[in-house]
Amino acid sequence: MAKYIPEPFRIKAVERIALLSKEERIERIKEADYNLFNLKSADIFIDLLTDSGTNAMSSEQWAGIMDGDEAYAGSKSYHRLLETCRNLFNYRFIQPVHQGRAAEKVLFPLLLSEGKIAVANTFFDTTRAHVELAGGRALDAVVPEAKDPRLLSPFKGNMDTERLLSLIKENPGKIGLIVMTVTNNSAGGQPVSMENIREVGKIAKAHGIPFCLDAARFSENAYFIKEREAGYRDKSLKEIVSEMFSYADMFTMSAKKDALLNIGGLIGIKEDEELYRKVANRTISYEGFVSYGGLAGRDLEAMRIGLLEALDEGYLRYRIGQVRYLWERLEEAGIVSQSPPGGHGVFVDAKAMLPHIPYYQFPAQALAVELYIEAGIRSCDIGSFLLGRDPETGEQLEAEFEFTRLAIPRRVYTQAHLDYVADALIAVKNRSKDIKGYEIVWEPPVLRHFQAKLRPL
Repeated sequence: MAKYIPEPFRIKAVERIALLSKEERIERIKEADYNLFNLKSADIFIDLLTDSGTNAMSSEQWAGIMDGDEAYAGSKSYHRLLETCRNLFNYRFIQPVHQGRAAEKVLFPLLLSEGKIAVANTFFDTTRAHVELAGGRALDAVVPEAKDPRLLSPFKGNMDTERLLSLIKENPGKIGLIVMTVTNNSAGGQPVSMENIREVGKIAKAHGIPFCLDAARFSENAYFIKEREAGYRDKSLKEIVSEMFSYADMFTMSAKKDALLNIGGLIGIKEDEELYRKVANRTISYEGFVSYGGLAGRDLEAMRIGLLEALDEGYLRYRIGQVRYLWERLEEAGIVSQSPPGGHGVFVDAKAMLPHIPYYQFPAQALAVELYIEAGIRSCDIGSFLLGRDPETGEQLEAEFEFTRLAIPRRVYTQAHLDYVADALIAVKNRSKDIKGYEIVWEPPVLRHFQAKLRPL
């Protein structure tokens, strides 16, 4: 039987939510052109669209907000944040920005240009977009075991180092950046081992290629290393984080995930002062002065506190346990999802549940729509609909995964909410043969899944 780990906190404030009738939900999703991003939050009962910026902040963070220094330049909150980041990550240069996407916008054009290639364990869609906007080409090199959702393997987020070496050999002088996403979101929130980070760091150094951590979920990845990797059980999470970051040259971070924040991001540069000066100049142009980076002083203060809270072992045991609980409920019902469970959500294998829907009719999106109709739950396609088209031919690409992601916001939902989600998915599974696919009737040229309009077939 699935076992739930009690929340290591008490609830001091609540936000009311309401469940629309099924008839109302059918009408709302039609009005949204069958794109869950177009739904109003008031029309959602349980929102599992993303874990980004949807966290509940602690009483300490709210208290810190009142102490935020709103000086335009050189605020106390900025310098406190720098001290915390340098202590955690051991990087010389830290630059706040307003979110992770902004970090990529500032940093990537300094490393990539037309004809250059970036390689990652798996690029998430927004990161892939910023590689392409910088003129580069994004290639994935995740380990083969990640592609089998039923396979129980402890570090399915790892980089395939043999493929990485082959890409370097096949494209001499063209690899401009190696990106390691921890945890690997598109592969199902799967962790990356310290051994793999270390090996990729060696490869990058040997070939003179910059190595960047996409560190939005750094603390969850550290917890998995402590839990699953030999030699780390007795190490503190801070020690594990310090070692993880030591093998990279730089990092980008959306603080809207593991830093338990609603807005914010970071760029870290380990030693390269010349690169940092370029980062600072671009930050001033796009985000604001270096000491606030598009954020209010109160946000900097909440980020500082959230980074520290993110490494509380009791919190992470609950956080990872909450995801595991939902995964176990679905396993008991015969619903296939990426296994073992990852850090920030459960990734349901829509291809397994809806084998009659081909990739170009978007089975993961179809399942997400049905889950909303069934129970007012919003989730997200991590499949071919998200992947998009080949930038050269315009043909629809087939994703390696057709996942419907149930991203669980941090410190927001209880066991009863997760049981409700599991029961709804079981109900959808019981009528899965009757579910139809979708076609796109309009899409923007970049990041289409945020805005595209669809219709059922």
